[in-house]
Amino acid sequence: MKQNIETFIGCDCEYEKAEIVLFGAPFDSTTSYRPGARFGSSAMRHESFGLETYSPYQDKDLTDCFVFDSGDLELCFGNTEDALSDIEQHADQIMEEGKMPLLLGGEHLVTLANVRAVYKRFPEMHIIHFDAHTDLREDYLGAKLSHACVIRRCHDMLGDGRIHQFCIRSGEREEFAFAKEHTDLHPFDFEGLEQVVQQLKENNTPVYFTIDLDCLDPSVFPGTGTPEAGGVTFMQLLHAIRLVSETKIVGADLNELAPMLDQSGVSTATACKVLRELLLSLKK
Repeated sequence: MKQNIETFIGCDCEYEKAEIVLFGAPFDSTTSYRPGARFGSSAMRHESFGLETYSPYQDKDLTDCFVFDSGDLELCFGNTEDALSDIEQHADQIMEEGKMPLLLGGEHLVTLANVRAVYKRFPEMHIIHFDAHTDLREDYLGAKLSHACVIRRCHDMLGDGRIHQFCIRSGEREEFAFAKEHTDLHPFDFEGLEQVVQQLKENNTPVYFTIDLDCLDPSVFPGTGTPEAGGVTFMQLLHAIRLVSETKIVGADLNELAPMLDQSGVSTATACKVLRELLLSLKK
């Protein structure tokens, strides 16, 4: 008999042997439209057993990977900075032991905590950001810690020219003006991604990879808090993930699944498959 602990399918290797540690941040207290992303990570674990561990897209199997799923953190919903601090401490521990932290949201703000931990070890890193939204507001209704501000807070650390944004199709005029001056923004799709990847590869630049699942079109992925028409397809996202995996990825996250907003379960199934393909693409 073994203790009944639910993990993402195929992510049950021993911690000591793990190269990647998967962990969930069930937090959505700054969500600006429809809440529910706090349930995303647990839903993905539960529904992952509808998948196979084998990917015909990549001819790889999760059973050949070394991934440990440490489960969801218990986070304070009344204090955003406390929640971010707990996430950062967990990521710190993972990195201190030579493993890659792969974070499951939760809303996109949780990315900031994982980025803080990775940045300590790789201050020269760049960020590749897939999203429908710029997330570059200085504040949202007075709050500087919001999922609408997460990439702006990352820019506060990294500075100009080190954040590469793709699929963006929504944001305030001021955010697009800021991006024009300070980030490398590619609106609507993945045009320009190959060139960015090639440059980062040539320089062996450490990369943090953040995926907001609302980069997908709502016809593919309606179960998210702020859906935006005009997104990419699953196959386009899959191809883009494989491209980014050619870089030196040192940390990553996947966020913004709100499972109860899609009663069909299709969004959760899609998120599970994206996570499987992301994990497999990280296996060199």
